[in-house]
Amino acid sequence: MERSQDSAAQPKSRGRRLADSRVVEVASRVGLCARGVIYVLVGILAVRIGLGSDSGQEADRSGAVETLGEQLFGQALLWALVVGLAAMTLWRLREAAFGQTVEDGEKWSRRLGSLGMAVLYAVICVGVVQTALVGGCAGGRPGDETSKEYTARVLDLPGGRVIVGVFGAVLIVVGAVILMRRFEKDLRTEEMRPATRRVLAILGIVGGVACGVVATGAGLSVLLAAVRYDPSQAKGLDETLRSFAATPAGPVLLIAAAVGLVLFGLYSFCEARWRKAAAHETPAEQPAGSADSGTRPGAS
Repeated sequence: MERSQDSAAQPKSRGRRLADSRVVEVASRVGLCARGVIYVLVGILAVRIGLGSDSGQEADRSGAVETLGEQLFGQALLWALVVGLAAMTLWRLREAAFGQTVEDGEKWSRRLGSLGMAVLYAVICVGVVQTALVGGCAGGRPGDETSKEYTARVLDLPGGRVIVGVFGAVLIVVGAVILMRRFEKDLRTEEMRPATRRVLAILGIVGGVACGVVATGAGLSVLLAAVRYDPSQAKGLDETLRSFAATPAGPVLLIAAAVGLVLFGLYSFCEARWRKAAAHETPAEQPAGSADSGTRPGAS
């Protein structure tokens, strides 16, 4: 009986070692850089809209991809972004399977959140691949149009109204979590200089608030689409940002949110540098029968 239990535990141990390998760590850092590129570009596009210099590009991921495709060596940049998004998907799948490398990272809520992010980045990655294959900036579809089309399709399914409502509620919860998130607990702050910690605090807090507000706004629109059974109520990232300009604060609120997204993009680059990673051990270094191979920094 003990032998069978040992053999059953062996694949899990190997899976853990693979999940905590340097390959997955590098993938996470590359993925965070890809996320940073997207948010910085989306924020810049939104700032231009707020300042009145609307070039026709949407302030969302499709607009960011289109902007990259229009640059010199645009095709190479798009394929580099594909690699980064694929790496981000791999990293999030690892977190869904084995937990995050932070305190309480093995909670089911965190694993479920990582799975959702893996699906999201996989979808974005496929979209960028399609854009790259048809030639740079061509072939992209406005994100708001896509959001409404997908919402309409889901609403027509049996139980579609509930599915859309749940998705909207999830977006709202994600926005709330980002708003309340303590970014420093994911980072190796003990290795930073005081000035570096202060800068990262500003980037994480201000950028996190902007992302949280935008995600909550998009979630509310999707939830409203479910309640009213009207897919036209569902807003993509671009339309959500533009709706800020319709408030009494006018373009100022849009520009503030856009700058926040740029800061969150910059924070993503910093997170790629300072994020806590799993401990790496080779089989030769690991004592026989050790149960501590999955120990992670910051989890104690």
